[in-house]
Amino acid sequence: MTKTVVVVPCFNEEKRLDRASFVTALRRTDDLHISFVDDGSRDGTRALLESLVADLDDGRADLLVLDENVGKAEAVRRGITRAVQSDPVAVGYWDADLSTPLEDVRRFADVLQTHPEAMAVIGSRIRLMGRHIERKDTRHYAGRVFATLASLALGFPVYDTQCGAKLFRVTPELPGVFDAPFRSRWAFDVEILARLASIYGKDLGDAGVVVEYPLSRWSDVAGSKVRLSDLPRMAADLLRIFRGYR
Repeated sequence: MTKTVVVVPCFNEEKRLDRASFVTALRRTDDLHISFVDDGSRDGTRALLESLVADLDDGRADLLVLDENVGKAEAVRRGITRAVQSDPVAVGYWDADLSTPLEDVRRFADVLQTHPEAMAVIGSRIRLMGRHIERKDTRHYAGRVFATLASLALGFPVYDTQCGAKLFRVTPELPGVFDAPFRSRWAFDVEILARLASIYGKDLGDAGVVVEYPLSRWSDVAGSKVRLSDLPRMAADLLRIFRGYR
């Protein structure tokens, strides 16, 4: 794996952030870089991240501090835009609670390496025998409804848009995906796919431009910022994406 930068957006993650897992991942993988984004946290998250980055003094972890809370979509966008400037081969973003283990970063990178046509690899939480996907039934079925609506908005099928583990090949076109603020605050993952489709065409899956990677392990960590009550807002965002990109 060549240099890969993973952006980790954090908002009030003091009690959920597993410091040891980040340290272990960086020590085991020489080419992995982690860029934390503190999205205006109101607890001790910023101090925790500053301490973590200071302890990892080899330059493979850094911190972008946002004085005000701008939301996950904008935090990810700013983090990715900043990460691209460090000249990596791949950049992505990962949920701070590590519901998707960090060791999957290498697996995602391997997909990009073995599939030269692939521009993005996105995690997919598919319940298959032999895989450990721990997700509440209510969230699973709500996710299936949302994925169906997202596919209709995009005009092509996708199984799981909302998994917080995604990796992108750095190409001259990639900055254009993240240059402008997202129209959507709640469904920006879908909007990223819409922007990729505007560059590479609607047959993202058939052409292998985007690869959905079935995760071997995913756990529903308590304290998620997204609640079932947010689904109406997410549906409204899908309508904005439909109108804006189709």
